[in-house]
Amino acid sequence: MAPSWLGSNLSSKFRQRRQSPSLPPSPKSSRPASTTAIQTPSQLPQSSPAPKDINTPPSGSLQERIWNQAYDNLKESELKVVNAFEEILSAKLDPNKSSSADHQPIENNIQKDWKSRSRQMQQLVQTELDQMKKRDSITRGLDESLQAVQAVRGIIDGAIRAAPEAAVAWAGVCLGLEILLNPITEAESNRQGIIYILSRIEWYWALVDLLFDKSKSERSLKGLQIQLENSITQLYEKLLLYQMKSICLHRRHWIVTIGRDVLKIDDWAGQLNEIKEAETAVQRDTEQYNTEESKEKLGQLIDSARVREESLQAIRMVIQDLSQQQEKRHQNKEDEECLKALYLSDPRMDKKRIQETKGGLLKDSYQWILEHTSFLQFSDRARSGLLWIKGDPGKGKTMLLCGIIDELEKNPEKCLLYFFCQATETRLNNATAVLQGLVYSISCQYPPLISHIREEHRKKGEKLLETNAWQVLTEILTSMLNDPILDGVILMVDALDECTTGRAQLLDFIIESSTSVRWILSSRNWRDIEEKLGKVEQGTRLDLELNTEAIHNAVETYIRYKVERLAETKQYKETTKAAVRRELLAHADDTFLWVALVYQELEEVEEWDVDDVLKELPSGLEALYDRMIQQIQQLKRKDPERCSSVLATVSAAYRPLHLRELGHLAGLPQAISSSITGIQVIVSICGSFLTVRDDVVYVIHQSAKDFLLSNTFIFPSGIEDQHFQLFSRSLNLLLITLERNLYKLSSPGSPVDEVSSPSPNPLLSARYSCIYWPNHLLESSPKSRKDWAQSSAGGGIVDTFFRQKYLNWLEALSLLCSLPAGVTAMERIERLLNGTGTPELYALIKDARRFILSQKGGIEIAPLQVYASALIFSPTNSLIRRLYRQEEPEWIELKPQVEHDWNACLQTLEGHDNSVTSVVFSPDGQRLASGSYDKTVKIWDATSGNCMQTLSGHDDSIISVAFSPNGQRLASGSYDNTVK
Repeated sequence: MAPSWLGSNLSSKFRQRRQSPSLPPSPKSSRPASTTAIQTPSQLPQSSPAPKDINTPPSGSLQERIWNQAYDNLKESELKVVNAFEEILSAKLDPNKSSSADHQPIENNIQKDWKSRSRQMQQLVQTELDQMKKRDSITRGLDESLQAVQAVRGIIDGAIRAAPEAAVAWAGVCLGLEILLNPITEAESNRQGIIYILSRIEWYWALVDLLFDKSKSERSLKGLQIQLENSITQLYEKLLLYQMKSICLHRRHWIVTIGRDVLKIDDWAGQLNEIKEAETAVQRDTEQYNTEESKEKLGQLIDSARVREESLQAIRMVIQDLSQQQEKRHQNKEDEECLKALYLSDPRMDKKRIQETKGGLLKDSYQWILEHTSFLQFSDRARSGLLWIKGDPGKGKTMLLCGIIDELEKNPEKCLLYFFCQATETRLNNATAVLQGLVYSISCQYPPLISHIREEHRKKGEKLLETNAWQVLTEILTSMLNDPILDGVILMVDALDECTTGRAQLLDFIIESSTSVRWILSSRNWRDIEEKLGKVEQGTRLDLELNTEAIHNAVETYIRYKVERLAETKQYKETTKAAVRRELLAHADDTFLWVALVYQELEEVEEWDVDDVLKELPSGLEALYDRMIQQIQQLKRKDPERCSSVLATVSAAYRPLHLRELGHLAGLPQAISSSITGIQVIVSICGSFLTVRDDVVYVIHQSAKDFLLSNTFIFPSGIEDQHFQLFSRSLNLLLITLERNLYKLSSPGSPVDEVSSPSPNPLLSARYSCIYWPNHLLESSPKSRKDWAQSSAGGGIVDTFFRQKYLNWLEALSLLCSLPAGVTAMERIERLLNGTGTPELYALIKDARRFILSQKGGIEIAPLQVYASALIFSPTNSLIRRLYRQEEPEWIELKPQVEHDWNACLQTLEGHDNSVTSVVFSPDGQRLASGSYDKTVKIWDATSGNCMQTLSGHDDSIISVAFSPNGQRLASGSYDNTVK
């Protein structure tokens, strides 16, 4: 709040001034106003024209005259700065120009005569004050710190009402307040100067009162009055100049326009010192001229200024804190979006699930590896190296890694990250998923490292990994691993053999990075892995087959633990417990998985049947799997057939199936498939081959899946027949399930990224079928495919599907974010039908493919556009448009003029930032490479049109690209005189 001396009496004082005489004019100074030397009153330069006689009636207020005189003096001595300042004010006065003020030249509309200029300044000051009042509601949370700003605003408001002609004094003050309230960081010395001026603005304004002291009318003191006015004018010049330069600084465009040397942006402290020296000169003059009462009042204002300066300093800090909090909130939100884009699976939860599935982690079963020479040798390496744990199926490799993780995590200084490959999970069985999981884990455990992702995420958002995923992830992970935060990090990847896609690529990355990062890996004894890892110089191999004694002891410990738990749960007699332990030790063949499977079987029988189970126990996994199949074959009624169908379906599927999906795809009777409980019952009698987690069915182990795929009871007609069965059942399910607007979206433009699945989800049982039915068709036998094509030509299931459900299918694919899978499927089906003697079906499929290629962009964004823009922008003779004409929106009365037929252009590929100079197909026609003036080569999927990879490295435009004859290499020539 403004002090009462100014606030309550300001208006009356100015009324008195207008009635008071004025000082006589003083001679004009021969020195510029920016002179830094401060002299004694008798030696001070005359920097402004001599004032009028104070005792004569003024034509305007003395405040107006002195402030405007100071302003005009600056226009002579600092023309560039004043012009820039006035152009900024002109932009503020014209809202249509203000938005472009920092980028385009602005016409200077500030008038030269005092009266017109004062009116413009009044308008600007009032606008700024109104904006400050609106801002109050937003900044109310600043509490007491805001009072200092409100006090300054009160001073401005009172002064502008009392002396509107002197508005030139307040324009810079208002913009200075705006700078202070702006959290953007500028030079600290400049901010301190602004705070200093704002805190003392009341004192500066009150100085003119000294020239109206009626008690000083003696002619002997008139010289002092003149000198005091000159000192005040000089001070005002320096105040105005500092504010003008500050305002230009905060509009960066003017730094270039005016120049750093003119603004002196590197010497704010020096410019502030000039103001303080000018203040000292004024104070020196007041000592000779003023009464004790005037001095006391000025002293009170100086005391108020000190308090206000402290408050303004505080509000600056509060605003910075709030700005940092807001930035942190924004960054946190951005980081959350980064994590969402990265999320595939949380390796920490995968570890927990694996341990629960395998019956828990027993420390005594893995303790041996922590004391093994190979592990200790690896641990001694501080920052690089590789430990490879290899062994046959069921030897406990995964649980060994889980144990190592638990032990290493006990040391909070250890930086540990891991990933578990799983062949039965399409999300977890490829090289890209491994890197994605590791990057996700790093981001969760070390949030500051998300900064390595933000730049790419800002460019692509949710599509961060849609194209060039491997390249993007390798760059991000490499950048993260080079960060000092991850110094000494250990990366672990379990079951490399279950990385079915891109394993060689992953191994190359691991080997290359092992020179600066430590890796712990596990896998089966596979030749391709051996060929890669066997050459690593800093690699340490731990072969489980060469550590039979340690494995034997670990399995024995595991057996004893399991038998104790079983005996306690089933309340065995000591003789039964001893018999179980003896038989397990005799037949386990040092295989943890074998023990776990037998344990599951014993859990299901009573004590009196234990002897029978023990007598039938075979040695080794293969024999145990055979016995489990025999037990299934001995089930009653149709249960063997149902179990066989379930096991065949789960084994042939491309990903783990939900119970609802499995019920339909396995061809189970309606009485069973309509109930999750019924499906669970069938799964539970499939021996111990399957396990269920969160209503999703998994094969217990990769070795079990390998066994099932080669078993004739499960696949009596071979795996190809099973694929055809899955194709047929999938298509039949889609014919029943799919319909228009499955999720009941509110409008045709509803974006897919804002869609949430309804409950119950109508697509729950059909999700797998939507995506994978074409894959199963293509994996079926040639005879089955030929029979299918011929039977479909005359109204068969495929013909019916495309005539009745094609648009519904595309909608469903969009809802599942899987439309690219549909693009690929249509190309493969078209190729399959070519030359089969089914011209009508082939023409329909060909048209359907052109439809999805042409309209995929809109459908991917908004699923219901398949019934709107996709139809009306397709050629009028398109078979799909004619078949689904009734689906076109009725509310579009005037439809666009389009071509009658599809043109020759199949796809338009966009992605380069400059002209394309070279295009070449790979020898197999599956890929397309393009070189561009943007210095990059892009490799495209010729079927879907998706960019698979972007190659950069040239320093100039690409002029030529070419594939090697086998398509494994790509050469590029550039204007930088290199071939890569």
